[in-house]
Amino acid sequence: MKNSPITPAQDAALIAAIRAAEVRTSGEIRVHLEETCPTPEPLDRAAQVFGELNMHRTAQRNGVLFYMAWGSRKFAVVGDSAINAVVPDDFWERTKEAVLHHFRGENYVPGLEAGIRLVGEQLLKFFPYDATTDQNELDDTISIG
Repeated sequence: MKNSPITPAQDAALIAAIRAAEVRTSGEIRVHLEETCPTPEPLDRAAQVFGELNMHRTAQRNGVLFYMAWGSRKFAVVGDSAINAVVPDDFWERTKEAVLHHFRGENYVPGLEAGIRLVGEQLLKFFPYDATTDQNELDDTISIG
């Protein structure tokens, strides 16, 4: 990734974190990285990318996207309607702050991993894995914009 703060080994670590969180839940987690955020608000861009990645097409509407524009120093986390309906009101803000705590020290991968763990815990609580119906609906790889 040109100028990306994420090395190939870190990319693999993030994919492993996503898979570890998803193995116990029907929820889907993705990470999207790009150098520059083209919108004033990163949450707007995250919502746009969420749609572009077809994350709204999961069976239970429980996908979560971590969005980071490293050059613009922008970050957002966005969840689909079903997870939004059940998590505590301050969950997304707390998750964002947990990630940004690491980002402030330029510890991008540990920050994303912390956020992925927090989201995985909520997905497990509200959307536990069901071996008879669940499948991995979205690609676990890190998307690049």
